[in-house]
Amino acid sequence: MNHTPATTETGTRKRAVLHFTRHAVEMLLAMVAGMIVLEPVWSFAWPGLAGNVTASALVMATNMSLGMALWMRIRRHGWASIAEMSAAMYLPYVIFMPFFWTGLVSGSTLMMAGHVLMVPAMLAAMFRRRTEYGA
Repeated sequence: MNHTPATTETGTRKRAVLHFTRHAVEMLLAMVAGMIVLEPVWSFAWPGLAGNVTASALVMATNMSLGMALWMRIRRHGWASIAEMSAAMYLPYVIFMPFFWTGLVSGSTLMMAGHVLMVPAMLAAMFRRRTEYGA
């Protein structure tokens, strides 16, 4: 096989993209695990939580952040990276909460927007530290 600089660079780039993608998928799975594992704890500790949209959104972001943070520590990521990824979980909710509080969007819209927009927020945090995540 001819290993010219171009083919070596292409192979290195493919590995970096694969590593980045793998990390993103791991983070999504850790977020889901955090939601599944911690939701019953919150339901038991705070029976009226479901009736408070703002608190529910923040608890959801917390559950996902805790799942991600645990997995990131297992994978030996630093605290700064963990803090940025956790902030990415809260940012979409924080942006949309004033619209919910003023009645411009419904609670279900707040929750949906938070869930959908946290993925690009997480990817943005990963691109910010792309050398750490492989891209």
